[in-house]
Amino acid sequence: MARQKTATAEGTREKTEPRQQSLSALIWSLADLLRGDYRQSEYGRVILPLTVLRRLDCVLASTKPAVLAEFDEKQKQGVNPDPYLLRKAGQSFYNTSPFDMKKLMGDQDHIRENLYSYISAFSPAVRDIFDRFEFHAQVERLAKSKLLYQVVEKLTDIDLHPDRIDNHQMGLAFEELIRKFAELSNETAGEHFTPREVIRLMVNLLFIEDDEVLSKPGVVRTIYDPTAGTGGMLSIAGEYLAEHNPRARLTVFGQELNPESYAICKADMLIKGQDVGNIVFGNTLSDDGHSGNRFDYMLANPPFGVEWKKVEKEVRREHEQQGYNGRFGPGLPRVSDGSMLFLLHLVAKMRPAAEGGSRFGIVLNGSPLFTGGAGSGESEIRRHVLENDLLEAIVGLPTDMFYNTGISTYVWIVSNRKPDHRKGKVQLIDATGMWQKMRKSLGSKRKELSDAHIDDITRLFGEFAEAKRDGKPISRIFDNSDFGYRTVTVERPERDATGKIVLGQKGKLKGKPQPDSSLRDTENVPLKEDVETYFRREVLPHAPDAWIDHEKTKVGYEIPFNRHFYVFQPPRPLGEIDADLKRTTDRIIAMIEELSA
Repeated sequence: MARQKTATAEGTREKTEPRQQSLSALIWSLADLLRGDYRQSEYGRVILPLTVLRRLDCVLASTKPAVLAEFDEKQKQGVNPDPYLLRKAGQSFYNTSPFDMKKLMGDQDHIRENLYSYISAFSPAVRDIFDRFEFHAQVERLAKSKLLYQVVEKLTDIDLHPDRIDNHQMGLAFEELIRKFAELSNETAGEHFTPREVIRLMVNLLFIEDDEVLSKPGVVRTIYDPTAGTGGMLSIAGEYLAEHNPRARLTVFGQELNPESYAICKADMLIKGQDVGNIVFGNTLSDDGHSGNRFDYMLANPPFGVEWKKVEKEVRREHEQQGYNGRFGPGLPRVSDGSMLFLLHLVAKMRPAAEGGSRFGIVLNGSPLFTGGAGSGESEIRRHVLENDLLEAIVGLPTDMFYNTGISTYVWIVSNRKPDHRKGKVQLIDATGMWQKMRKSLGSKRKELSDAHIDDITRLFGEFAEAKRDGKPISRIFDNSDFGYRTVTVERPERDATGKIVLGQKGKLKGKPQPDSSLRDTENVPLKEDVETYFRREVLPHAPDAWIDHEKTKVGYEIPFNRHFYVFQPPRPLGEIDADLKRTTDRIIAMIEELSA
């Protein structure tokens, strides 16, 4: 079923992409004017905000006279015009300037001043986009280079009216431009851009179990990305739903820390008709822009291995003062890697199961799987997720998939509304061998998932069964408790110079063997195994005088992903190895004899 649906989506995508690519190519031709005065990596700072401006200009064209008339009337009445202007515009924004972009072309000598006047007359949410783009600096630079009029004129010649290009088509073209600019800057791509095929995989896994619900007419669902970047995850989720059920509606929410990425994301959402008030600027960890909100679906690709020292004070305060009423109750990871804080943040944003529940996908590196022993912040976070039966699956991706790192990455699928057959279980999928080589590397990204690979992984997830390929496991099913263990402290007695056991003189150890801290050891006992049975089998045969200090026992959780897919390769027979060594030795002897001859 998943394969068939994905193929259908591909058919739709093939029909829309040529038109979208020709539109983005037309807009991209602005770069010809910038060449020489701008570096390639700077083109986006001019072209993206101007594209947004032109699109908004076209969207408002038909209602502009009515908006201006309403503005004049409400000003005379001394009434706040905002709600009236939004109604007249029929959009989530408006503009009260007598200018539009074609009128700007009528006064070449004053293009700079008039452009500022035009932009400042937009409603606040739109002005914020241009502020975050720092578009003022680009206007000044273009004017100084005597390029401003030419660039605006060329863009004004491109018809972006919604009667010709709908929101979906415009969104695709805008995304294509974003990708082009991301590819020109590895830094931007790495920090704020997730490969499209990885997002498509995550979206497939997020929605596959809800196909029936999402196909109902008029269904409305919310989706949230706490590290929204340029909005790629939110956009592709919207595309998926549009392809599978055009009558369904996905309301998007996001937060982003980088000003330019935030501006692009907000602009993209505006172009697609979303409420841009749902896209918030700021640091998600220290200042939750959607406090109190819960969501149906969530997606995130937080930065890998980035320390959270800058927000440590605020995060620790929330952890200590609010506990489980806040976002970070289960524990805090080490300051050197904040990715698990985003995992906790998303768990806290899940809609209660009684109200329909949530599902989210998050990209993490290998560290959150196993870093930290029993009792550590990382282990306690894993414990919280697993003991509350929230983890559905983890998919191991190939290396070299992301623009700024070649390390191994994993997609976690987390839900508080697991289907019955998944309850109490976790599925691990090894997709590390599913990739094709890219025609051209982009930064550290040398590999990509093909449509067939995405179909394959989606099917493995949907089937929820153990599977092998070429004799190697690629899908495995575990109980939640399989990842748990008890770390027990094994004590041995202190002895005096004659070898006699030293007994405690006071307190709870009075009359009992005094432990020797230099001989103290720990053992990790799987949760499913009885501690005393393990102790008798593994410890007592080697240390008959040992005992367990049960007061120091801690429960821990780790997910040794690679170990569960390891296949033992027996060494070659000794005879073969000896024969190889003899051949190599004979060859070396022959070479020495030739040299000495």
